[in-house]
Amino acid sequence: MTKEKIKNAIYTRRYIYNFHYHLIWVTKYRNQTFTTEVLSNEMKAILQQVADDNDIVIEKMEVMPDHIHMLISFPPSKAPASAIKALKGRSAYIFLQNHPEIRCSQYWGGHLWSPSYYM
Repeated sequence: MTKEKIKNAIYTRRYIYNFHYHLIWVTKYRNQTFTTEVLSNEMKAILQQVADDNDIVIEKMEVMPDHIHMLISFPPSKAPASAIKALKGRSAYIFLQNHPEIRCSQYWGGHLWSPSYYM
């Protein structure tokens, strides 16, 4: 008996999955933070690093001046809220550590992202 494999599914030892989440989140107060290509590319690199550290696959990503679009996939053992928390929390921490001038001028409360997100 031969079983056909599901197209584009990821096979692991414990489960088979094909989850895709389209996430959109905005900067606090919709501030235009990523206005230069340097800042935009830096945020892309930070998000990729955080995703790699947390077993999250970024399939597509676009950094706009005041928001982020991402299409991600991760194993079913991870909750969607945990993946989003890791991406938003760690990326904000790293970015604001690298740019204290932005933290002082735009995000005096220390929060880069708005508390909500869309899936």
